[in-house]
Amino acid sequence: MKFLNKIIDELLAQNNDLSQFNIILPGKRPIVFIRQILEDRQYSGFLPDFFTIEELIVKIVDQQIIDGISLWLFAFEVYKNLHLVPNDDFSEFLKWYPTLQKDWDDILKFSGSDEDVLQYMFDEERIKEWAQDLGDDEVPRKKFLNFWRNMNLFLPELKKKLQEKNWATPGMIHELAKLKILDFAKTSHENFVFCGFNAFTPVEEKLVRNLLQWDKAQCFFQADRYYFDDERQEAGKFLRNHKMWKEFNDSRSFHWIEDDFNQHKNINVYEVSGNVTQTKILPEIFKDINNKTFTNTAVVLLDENLLPATLDVMHEVENLNITMGFPLKNLSFSNAVKQLFYLQKQLEKNKTSYYYRDLFPILEELPKSDEDDQIIIHFKSRIEERNIVYISQKLLKELLGNLSYFKLLQKAESEYQFLDDLISFCRQIKWLQLDDIQYENISHFENAFRLIKNQITPYGFEIKMETLEILINQHINSESIDFIGEPLKGLQVMGLLETRLLNFENVILLSVNEGKLPLGNSQNTYIPFDIRRHFDLHTFLENDSIYAYHFYRLLQNAKNIHLLFNALSSGVNTGEKSRFITQIEMESRHQINHVIVENSSDPIISKPIEIVKSPIVIQQLSKWKEKVSASHLTSYLYNPIDFYLSKVLNTSETDEIEEELSIRNYGNLVHYTLQEIYENIKGKILKNSDLQNSIQQIDEYINIAIEKLKHQPEFYNKGMNFIHKAIARKVILNILNYDLELIKSGNTLEIIDIEKRFENIDFYLNKEKTDKVSFFGFIDRIDKLNGTIRIIDYKTAKTKNLTVKIDELNQSDYFQNSERKQAMQLCLYQYVIQNLPEFWGYPVETGIWSFADAKKGVVLLEFAQGNLDDAMISIQNLILEILNPDINFIEKSKSF
Repeated sequence: MKFLNKIIDELLAQNNDLSQFNIILPGKRPIVFIRQILEDRQYSGFLPDFFTIEELIVKIVDQQIIDGISLWLFAFEVYKNLHLVPNDDFSEFLKWYPTLQKDWDDILKFSGSDEDVLQYMFDEERIKEWAQDLGDDEVPRKKFLNFWRNMNLFLPELKKKLQEKNWATPGMIHELAKLKILDFAKTSHENFVFCGFNAFTPVEEKLVRNLLQWDKAQCFFQADRYYFDDERQEAGKFLRNHKMWKEFNDSRSFHWIEDDFNQHKNINVYEVSGNVTQTKILPEIFKDINNKTFTNTAVVLLDENLLPATLDVMHEVENLNITMGFPLKNLSFSNAVKQLFYLQKQLEKNKTSYYYRDLFPILEELPKSDEDDQIIIHFKSRIEERNIVYISQKLLKELLGNLSYFKLLQKAESEYQFLDDLISFCRQIKWLQLDDIQYENISHFENAFRLIKNQITPYGFEIKMETLEILINQHINSESIDFIGEPLKGLQVMGLLETRLLNFENVILLSVNEGKLPLGNSQNTYIPFDIRRHFDLHTFLENDSIYAYHFYRLLQNAKNIHLLFNALSSGVNTGEKSRFITQIEMESRHQINHVIVENSSDPIISKPIEIVKSPIVIQQLSKWKEKVSASHLTSYLYNPIDFYLSKVLNTSETDEIEEELSIRNYGNLVHYTLQEIYENIKGKILKNSDLQNSIQQIDEYINIAIEKLKHQPEFYNKGMNFIHKAIARKVILNILNYDLELIKSGNTLEIIDIEKRFENIDFYLNKEKTDKVSFFGFIDRIDKLNGTIRIIDYKTAKTKNLTVKIDELNQSDYFQNSERKQAMQLCLYQYVIQNLPEFWGYPVETGIWSFADAKKGVVLLEFAQGNLDDAMISIQNLILEILNPDINFIEKSKSF
């Protein structure tokens, strides 16, 4: 820590007792390093006092600071009592006030008078000129005028009320300090040391300069000639101004301007395809660092969201210190709390039912006991089994009533009560077995809920759920989980601001992209750029200079520098490297090593899954031979691995909730409806009236089918499902009308059976008839048309390849093609029917009735070449292949 060492050397040369100094720092981070330096030098005296400059100003003013939620609530009460138009409620107030408050603090810190700025913003002539391109409609200009008219009343009144309470915002603290600094500088008997500062607010500058004038302070700056001497370099902008202070003269030099940046450095710039991919390069960079303790190495994350991915690749680093906090908003419990508030807002709109997607994330992400877990598993299985998209209040209570936090899932009695419920829940779940990060996450939320309740209760005004959500989010967005590590040993992981005053030999920066470094023109403000410049308020240009200084100062003492940026354009990221990298490339004399890292790889050559037919598999196949169905064989044709999973391992796909009716369930809806209709009229010669009555009752039969599917009737009341149901009804109507026309044309039609179950139909696999399988299954419909038995299978898809052409060349493997699966299934059914005594002596036809072309009727299986015996030889060979221990189950690649 070169800079800190120089400061300590200078101070010890002035006085062996450092307790005579007050050391003022930009942040708290360097204090631990200063203490270590003193320990290494065996300093045995009292330590100096340490302050940030903000703490020193607050000490001078000696006034209670108010900010955050406390200020918002107080400000809203002042605003409400003024009866301004529009008379915003608290939720509307929070949409604009936090941004206005930041602007007001800026005005108070940087301008001579906040009243002048406010009046200027209300200047109608200026606004006319500004709004001339908005067209003839004066509404935008009037709204803008009205807003600043209100602010000219509201903000002075707010300042007055705060002063009556002896409270002050950060901006007011600076305004009050202006009046007290001169007296403080004269009367103080302390000695102040300002270390490593770059930019000051006017009040901070006045404080430093007055203390310098009274010889009660000294300043140590860390500048470098590379950016200090060059007027074009924005990094030295503020330091060049400080050098011109009259307080720096022959008797008091400006310390220190170094010449370190131009010393030899190894600079590597990595163009990386992907954000998280940047972290994958870290292990390779670590290999080139000689000191494997990484004591003098810093990884600087300009995107805090990269912290988890960065830690994942650092598992082999023995000593690691994380200075930056991890945002609470990115953790699972935070997401669950957001979902809880969203659920409450949805319940305000619809108090009768719950959308399943509003519930499932909460149940998945909230910590739960083993008892709760079992309740949730049962609940999800029931909902998925019945495909319930909208869950009634009654069903929810029936299934989740015993859940420990069931109260949170109900409409809150009041927002205040909901806060109490959340506090109670957080207190309760902290007793569960949680990891440290989750425990901290919950604790932060519990404290936030308590803080907000304690803050809003005294005011007693009505608060909406949306308002409560905004308060929680605003508070949590500024909170982070701090990590405990070894700050003086090992690898340091930090943000850019945490590097102030610190120096490292090896520096690795991630996300060195434009928009991340510097942030660019991304200020959230109501004050236009020209007015900020007019009143000397900071703009994005000053912020860019500040970030430039932090960047160059970090690099000036480093020897090995690695700058990574994400070259992919996605979302708000433009894929553009920071202009600071371009500046170094174009302006510095350093040799830059450029590395392009593609987030790609050679095509993955994956071998198809192959399952060996072990003795256990053969044993399972022996059991399968007792019940072989046509669907088993088609499953094998599609993909042998699917057959293995479902028929050998007996696994099944998990149920998933369908918001839109799937093709499979659409087919089931039609199928079940036809089953119910024809079940009531089977066993007799059909008359016109039988089918006409069925047509009239078609909606009743569809509802029965919906119950059979375990779907809720309201599932079909709107959207695409309403259309699917209408299409299904039309298909069923076409099938009934087709049969009706057959009868009207003089044909004799009798429904013999529906969903005919068959089993134990033997099929021999060898001539000796010592090896066999037994067919089983269900035939959708068997009828008799003019004396001919028809075996009918319903299909959602269109009919395909029902004309069989078998000869000696293709007889052995004709049905090894999945494109002929429909014909294979019909051949198997025809074989079964011929083996059932009740159908002996009748001519038999087999066919498919496609729902996709219902008006066409039954499309029959035809043998253009060969016969059923030839077809069964091909089916026999297919079964023998499945049973053959030497032929493994090999995955078939699916083409799309």
